Amino acid sequence: MSQTPNPANPLLAFDRLPDFSTINASHIQPAVEQVLSENYATLRALEDDQEVLAAPVWESVMGVLDDLEDRLSKVWSTVSHLNGVCNTPEIRAAYNESQPKITEYYSSLGQNEKLYRLIETLQSRADELQLDGSQRKILQDNLLSFRLAGVSLTGERKKRFTEIQKRLSELGNTFGNNVLDATMAWHKHIEEADLLSGIPDSTVSVAAETATQKGKTGYLLTLDFPCYYAVMTYADNAALREEMYKAYATRASEFGDKKLDNHDNIREILKLREEMADLLDYPNYAALSVARKMAKSVDRVNEFLDDLIRYSRPAAEQEYQELKDFARQQYQVSELNAWDVSYYSEKLRKQSFDISQEELRPWFPVDKVCAGLFRIVETLYGVTVEQDHSAPVWHPSVRFFNIRRESELIARFYFDLFTREGKRGGAWMADCRSRRLISEQGAAVTRQIPVAYLVCNFAPPSGSEPALLTHNDVTTLFHEFGHGLHHMLTRENYLGSSGINGVEWDAVELPSQLMENWCWDPVSIQWISGHYKTGEALPKTMLDRMIAAKNFQSGMKSVRQLEFALFDFALHQQPCDDARDFVAEILQQTRTKTAVYPVPDYNRFQNSFSHIFAGGYAAGYYSYKWAEVLSADVFSRFEQSGVLDPDTGKAFLDKILSRGGGANALELFKGFMGREPDLTALLIQDGLRKA
Repeated sequence: MSQTPNPANPLLAFDRLPDFSTINASHIQPAVEQVLSENYATLRALEDDQEVLAAPVWESVMGVLDDLEDRLSKVWSTVSHLNGVCNTPEIRAAYNESQPKITEYYSSLGQNEKLYRLIETLQSRADELQLDGSQRKILQDNLLSFRLAGVSLTGERKKRFTEIQKRLSELGNTFGNNVLDATMAWHKHIEEADLLSGIPDSTVSVAAETATQKGKTGYLLTLDFPCYYAVMTYADNAALREEMYKAYATRASEFGDKKLDNHDNIREILKLREEMADLLDYPNYAALSVARKMAKSVDRVNEFLDDLIRYSRPAAEQEYQELKDFARQQYQVSELNAWDVSYYSEKLRKQSFDISQEELRPWFPVDKVCAGLFRIVETLYGVTVEQDHSAPVWHPSVRFFNIRRESELIARFYFDLFTREGKRGGAWMADCRSRRLISEQGAAVTRQIPVAYLVCNFAPPSGSEPALLTHNDVTTLFHEFGHGLHHMLTRENYLGSSGINGVEWDAVELPSQLMENWCWDPVSIQWISGHYKTGEALPKTMLDRMIAAKNFQSGMKSVRQLEFALFDFALHQQPCDDARDFVAEILQQTRTKTAVYPVPDYNRFQNSFSHIFAGGYAAGYYSYKWAEVLSADVFSRFEQSGVLDPDTGKAFLDKILSRGGGANALELFKGFMGREPDLTALLIQDGLRKA
């Protein structure tokens, strides 16, 4: 396919990595418009190609579509990434201007009947063309996507479906921006150091630096998660904890800037999703969501969540009673508020196991953790990881790496690990480039190397001290790197099955959650730990206490995740009702099943629940728990053979990790484990059932 070069616009340099040193907001709209224009022209030519219509083959249809998707992705993934990590007013404006055009393109693509029929014809020729398993799965996935995009709708119904898609895209973007803006807008200026009693020195140091950067004396606390977590967990001042809790729990709500209130956005999003499901003849949006997931049915998900609540709730209730007894006996606190739970839980953990997250921080300097992470990956999967200083980056703290197998370059990734102003909170993996084989007419087949963005929001280095991670941070890093491995170690040759593409959403967390297990393995911990001053490995006494504390309040942690999952899934099964605040009602009903302590009436958790209102987890947040079952089960095989056993690593790589979306997740799981998934391994791992 011809590609129009445009050397003046770095976003259109498709044959290289993004040149972040030259890309600016003015490049975004022209690049998007040019790629979309050329894609539309190619699609029209494909629809009119009588030879292809008469006898479609893989390259004449899916090869062309992969080319179109690859080029658009190279532009839009870069733009989306910058919108997340460098959210300047100019980039946001250019992103907001272009997003409806992207949505309109994908909507028209999904409703293209000629293309749908062409892929149907290609599928009917699968045997004749000797298509492999991945190709057949891609065709099957594509046809389902067409149906879920409304290809069968006609007239006004099709037009309305397109309007809904476009509006949902706008609302999701607005929701996410409101959360980011509300988070960034709040700060607490403190002059007296005494008010920060109990808060770790590292957090206090960052707060002092933040104040200095803003031209203030003293300390500046923010709602960036590392700062918020430190205050809620360690601040002795209960009034300060309450103030920050309320600020965090009411982000993007009526309690702050009214322009950032997500209340109406949530209602409109839910009503549009309900209407979308109705147009496609699904009883509700939850049913539409699971149509392309591993669970397959709404009833199966509801049963799954109920089962986990049944196992988790009694443990959570017992743990909370122990916490209340502890706070009353040791601190004469008769009633625990929501902003007290983390604080006294940390005190109880310290008393019970003589270990705390903050105490562990000096043993996990970020460079040592990364080096150990790479060593684990190298041991399990037969690759090497090396830093590369040649790639342009968007911030001085960002690092770039190559992954090689037997000296051959097979993947690359960016590490953006630290929180900063203008960067979206949380942690994620996103694709910069996806693996695929490219065959140009008259030229040899070439392989496109997968490239990943790996993003976290850890506390940055402070003064002369390096960035020091809590063990929770380490687990987050391993989790995201697991996603990255899924993307980067794929051996699939087509975009539709490469990396996480084509993987059922409730199975996509399997590799990421699996990687977390190595954060608890004694040998692996020696690789990822080393005191930042002495280099000494984590002492065995601390290691033993840390492992002993692994399942501390595991029941409470489990019901918290189940609360999110159940709320999300129930929300997308219930009809919208303008006459009442049905969202708050469903959340309250959910909490009667999951919550073991009350939260204040002003809590507006739903207003910042970006996973389901601005991300890909709508009626799918249960996927985290579903995939935990898969990952715990898979890790049980590693435990049997030795968690750093290269043979088991190779088997996992060959049968699941490298296969991406090339086969159904259940089929891949059974190929590795030799059986269906079993809940038992997760219950044992979480301490909810004895081995």
